[in-house]
Amino acid sequence: MSRIEQLINEIEEYIDSCKYQPLSNTKILVNKEEMEELIVELRLRVPEEIKKYQKIINQQDAILADARSQAESMIADATAQTNELVSDHEVMQRAYAKANELMDEARAQAQEIVDNAVNDANNIRQGAIQYTDNMLGNLQAIMTRSLERARNDYDSLIGSLQSTYEVCTQNRNELAGGMMQQSIPSQDNGGYDKDDN
Repeated sequence: MSRIEQLINEIEEYIDSCKYQPLSNTKILVNKEEMEELIVELRLRVPEEIKKYQKIINQQDAILADARSQAESMIADATAQTNELVSDHEVMQRAYAKANELMDEARAQAQEIVDNAVNDANNIRQGAIQYTDNMLGNLQAIMTRSLERARNDYDSLIGSLQSTYEVCTQNRNELAGGMMQQSIPSQDNGGYDKDDN
């Protein structure tokens, strides 16, 4: 298991271990520093893993070069044997047939080595790309969940602030209405209460 997979498991285990917010069964309380540490390490590890698999992909050139070298060596050996066989005039026809046979075998074996090397290199490359894509997909899924939680927390905060704002506005309106009633004098007694006499 790579370090990226371990980090993803640690993040998932951490999220599962977090406590729910009071009166909620979907929102959790997260230690910001602890989560940031895991995400920073994950961010540092992703380029490392990609470089590792890029190195594997680059090795296909070495595999192909080695296969070509072996093929050229086999063809050179076959050519040398051919030259030796045809040098004797009496066995020229037999040597020519044998030489062609050796050359055909050498070419077939060389082609097989090259084909196998190409297949191996392509399989390694495909596996590395698939693995890296899976890791990035897991990282995207974690980030999506984190963004959704952050949006929910933000929406909850906005709702709470809006509710408080409306209560404040209502209270101020009630206070303003009370102040206006006290400042208007009575029409019946010219502004004086009967009790004042």
